[in-house]
Amino acid sequence: MAKTPKTMPGVTVVDHPLVRHKLTRMRDKDTSTRTFRDLTREISLLLCYEVTRDLPLEMVRIDTPLAGEIESEALAGKKLVFAAILRAGTTMVEGMLDLAPSARVAHIGLYRNRDAGQTVEYYFKAPDDIAERLVIVVDTLLATGGTAVAAVERLKEAGARDIRFVCLVASPQGIAAMQGDHPGVKIWTAAIDDGVDERGFIMPGLGDAGDRLFGTK
Repeated sequence: MAKTPKTMPGVTVVDHPLVRHKLTRMRDKDTSTRTFRDLTREISLLLCYEVTRDLPLEMVRIDTPLAGEIESEALAGKKLVFAAILRAGTTMVEGMLDLAPSARVAHIGLYRNRDAGQTVEYYFKAPDDIAERLVIVVDTLLATGGTAVAAVERLKEAGARDIRFVCLVASPQGIAAMQGDHPGVKIWTAAIDDGVDERGFIMPGLGDAGDRLFGTK
């Protein structure tokens, strides 16, 4: 049974009742593929609300229906970049785009070669001006941290300087790996679970989130 969310330095646990309720439904092994996918999108939107809480604003002039011209607040600067770690991160980005439809989207394809003990990149595409944008890296899970650390490193190589990481569930090991290699990258998650097992799965976690999202197992 999942415990009450823990806290760790540099990590924001979004423990809103709606998030916790939806996450419980996702942990249920009997939740259907469609429902699991819908819940992923819904939680992602709520997480996006929190990770973007401090976006800069500027005053703009608009013409209102009744009061005429006024000054009001609007987002300032370049649009966000949501960087989806393939494949499961794409569903989370779909939910986030419902909240921030003008955001740019980067895609990072990585897999873990367990025999070689390396993370292998098979696809990368990001906006050319990524250095001028806030980049929010998105994946369902932060388990051992290998893939997430490699994704952030690849984005830095492409020029990204302002990076945040969002996931549904994290492990203490994954958080430690991210903070060890990229201490400036803050993390937002719906839960910090107990740890990872010998296979690298978060316990109690969600199972294989990619397979559950796409019905591939």
